[in-house]
Amino acid sequence: MKLFFEILGAGCILYCLSILLFTGHGTNFFLIWGAAGILFLLWGRYESKLCSIMPVWLKKTACILVFLGIAVFLIIEGMVLSGFFKKGKEGLDYIIVLGAQLKESGPSYALQQRLDAAYDYLTQNENTIVIVSGGQGSNEPDTEAQGMYDYLVGRGIAPERIIKEENSRNTYENICFSGQLFDVEEADIGIVTSNFHVFRALKLAHAAGYKKVYGIAARSHVGVLPNNMLREFFGIIKDFLVGNLT
Repeated sequence: MKLFFEILGAGCILYCLSILLFTGHGTNFFLIWGAAGILFLLWGRYESKLCSIMPVWLKKTACILVFLGIAVFLIIEGMVLSGFFKKGKEGLDYIIVLGAQLKESGPSYALQQRLDAAYDYLTQNENTIVIVSGGQGSNEPDTEAQGMYDYLVGRGIAPERIIKEENSRNTYENICFSGQLFDVEEADIGIVTSNFHVFRALKLAHAAGYKKVYGIAARSHVGVLPNNMLREFFGIIKDFLVGNLT
């Protein structure tokens, strides 16, 4: 058991370092892997001593909580996976592209993948209007909406087909603020976002009153996918606890 936790801890720390050094990351959430790795290493080192002084009732309670936590995690991750291959439907009135990090050089990898998925849809559905949604973060050169607008226009999408929503700071606000630009009960809406993000985005849209809404999944970086899946787990828990999800 000691060896297992040492390997697990080392793996988490190496994964954290790989994200830091070799992939783009819009937030510091990836540091949770480093923290988890340290905890696993410490547990592997002192597990036998701690278990020897723990009362039986505490050991049983801890085991039950761990198994319940694993069960909840697997259920939620299964729901997240259900959104990975959503393609929407033809002839939607609007599609909403959810924001992600905008860099000095242009859209981040995640944002570019969302925009490319939106571009593919728009070229096949010439009457669909696109809403690009995202404000400006402290580490961004402009609003995410403006960056998305520039990218789509640069690829040949007519400016009159693009509406900018530049005030939102998170997914919940992306959905709510964009919903003020059309009739959420009547319009057919597609939400374009990273595959791991589709499930939560659709749930937020339903909670915000969208009646006819569909997911359009964009590709995501395989190397950062475990980190994004874990982050999404906590995002769903947070939105559920604050009442953003139905």
